[in-house]
Amino acid sequence: MTDIPIVDFGAFLNGSQEEKARVAKEMDDAFRGVGFVYLRNHGVDAEMVEQCFKWSEKFFALPLETKMLAPHPPGGSHHRGYSGMGLEKVSQHTYDAVELNKLRETPDYKESFESGHIHDNAQPNIWPPDSALPGFRSFMQAYFSECTGLIHSILDALSIALRVPEPGLSPTHSESLFQLRLLHYPAIGVDELKQEKRSRINAHSDFGTLTLLFQDAVGGLEVEDPHKPGKFRAAEPVDGTVLVNIGDLMSRWSNGRWRSSVHRVGLPARYRQVSRGAEEGNKAGQEGEDEIVPDRYSIPVFATANMDTLIEALPGCWDEERNPKKYEPVTAWGYVQMRMATLYES
Repeated sequence: MTDIPIVDFGAFLNGSQEEKARVAKEMDDAFRGVGFVYLRNHGVDAEMVEQCFKWSEKFFALPLETKMLAPHPPGGSHHRGYSGMGLEKVSQHTYDAVELNKLRETPDYKESFESGHIHDNAQPNIWPPDSALPGFRSFMQAYFSECTGLIHSILDALSIALRVPEPGLSPTHSESLFQLRLLHYPAIGVDELKQEKRSRINAHSDFGTLTLLFQDAVGGLEVEDPHKPGKFRAAEPVDGTVLVNIGDLMSRWSNGRWRSSVHRVGLPARYRQVSRGAEEGNKAGQEGEDEIVPDRYSIPVFATANMDTLIEALPGCWDEERNPKKYEPVTAWGYVQMRMATLYES
């Protein structure tokens, strides 16, 4: 079980002003409490989500030399294309070169493919040739557009929650500088994850304003307990929902009102139970000693504001005497690039 609330977003998309205000309040409560919320009736077609997972499986099943026809450029400033196993290492606010190299000794056991808006000149897309996977590029562009619409609807809800005057936060994301990410975590031994010989994704917070996440049924996503740092709770997949979380920029914008919660992907809860049995030497544990966690696929979409947007505490989120500004102003692009630079060796 998890403390992440489930909210019916359909009432915001199709409801009255009163219903919109109620949904915005429910989301505000979720982001103040844990930084995550599950949205039902979010408007992204379920069949389209299912097709995206199928396209993801097809792409990652291609031979490595084919995937490398769309290579992620060196470093983190151009975050597009295919990244192979161990190339990226996620960390949480670690900038020292020595510490980063130490973290990379336990690589993230995953591969990914990033794409974005077709008119994003700062980070142009890098696609495999159409002949390598016919239909892949056109579908991903259509799916990106679908998720972009949901992001702007969520921004409208957040604007109501924070009482941002019209036209709200949506115009600050008008250039749709978002990132659609396909993630594949290959099958891995339970012991490798349990003994931290490898990791799937290390503990981290997201950089941007908000993240949409569709995940398969394998599980493994965990969110840090806001009241007990270092203690993580499972964020299991919930059928028919998209998981939405606040990123660092939105946390700064709200002056810390909303949490950019640390999360990670590791050993799913059901395998941890088997592993405990192994330690106790019972029959279930003996059967689970060579247990394999199956392949996991997830599809996050990371939203960030237009590059030159100045992120500083919004009016109503701070007070000179009782709640002063907690963060220095920063441009959206400057902050994201600072965080991205730590992910890849240059």
